[in-house]
Amino acid sequence: MAGTDEDAVAAADDALYVLTAVLLTPAKFPSVLGDDYPEACAALGLAPLADGYGLVIGQDGGGARWTVVVDDVSLVAVAIASWDCGMEYDLSPEEHTVVAALPGWPLAVAVAAPGVPAPHDPDPEAADGPMLAPPDTTTWGSAQRRLGADEIALQWAMWREQIDDSAFPSPNGGSAGDGKSGDTKTADDRAADQDTSDGVPSSRPAAAKEASEGDSSTGTAAGTDASGEVGKAARKGHGGVRRVLAEARAYVDSPPPLGRVRSSFASGDSRMLRADGPGWSLVARTDDIAFVLLDDEPGEVLPVGRGPELPGLLAALDKMAVRPS
Repeated sequence: MAGTDEDAVAAADDALYVLTAVLLTPAKFPSVLGDDYPEACAALGLAPLADGYGLVIGQDGGGARWTVVVDDVSLVAVAIASWDCGMEYDLSPEEHTVVAALPGWPLAVAVAAPGVPAPHDPDPEAADGPMLAPPDTTTWGSAQRRLGADEIALQWAMWREQIDDSAFPSPNGGSAGDGKSGDTKTADDRAADQDTSDGVPSSRPAAAKEASEGDSSTGTAAGTDASGEVGKAARKGHGGVRRVLAEARAYVDSPPPLGRVRSSFASGDSRMLRADGPGWSLVARTDDIAFVLLDDEPGEVLPVGRGPELPGLLAALDKMAVRPS
């Protein structure tokens, strides 16, 4: 395992200025690192232990970047919860809990320790293993797609309130409402809304393509023309959405790698679901619609209407999903 050299562990741990920490567990891991828990662990050269890890990210006395991996998950969880509440917490893992000291940072960190040199990679001679670096999120790809799904889950209300349910086609192929989607943007307006120069999906989901499960068991794209009418393409359905829904259904019968499907608290009796697969991410509330993001559709967010079958699919996924303990 990378970074298990005792001298490297001691050097990083004894003089580490802690900047932040994250959990790496089946139910909660930095999704930018992979579609599932084993993949995220593999990105760091770690074995996917059932209980997971805590990642303590900081700098040593010389300013070098280090990621200290500990098996005391509870300690790291308490520290994160305290910081989230605005409380101080001295995160100082016991030496016997340190699993590895990995050179570099696997995630982008915008802060630095005061009184030490600016963050930089450790001397290669002090690093036992490859240098960690954040995944490239400057262009659309798997890492950016997963970050986009993270943002939707975090800002669900903002995204949901901009979706007009009347835009979803009904089972007979027409609009679920009065035939108008409410989106009267021109092609130029639509292109502006989908600007992904910052690498994340547009924060204006009303400009995204929309999909519904009203068309039997497959998702149906509710693309609109400049007049807002549901066009012929909408009735044909969106192939990418159909593929995602089919692969998500397959998870129910053949469980995927741990962490591919996760369930977290939403509000009331509902749950926030997150599912990922090769080239796609799905975010949904069990009592509402879903959003799909695809690697091959840069910056696009595809809402999926409730329809007759989506509720059952979401309930089945929630039943088999990994939940925070």
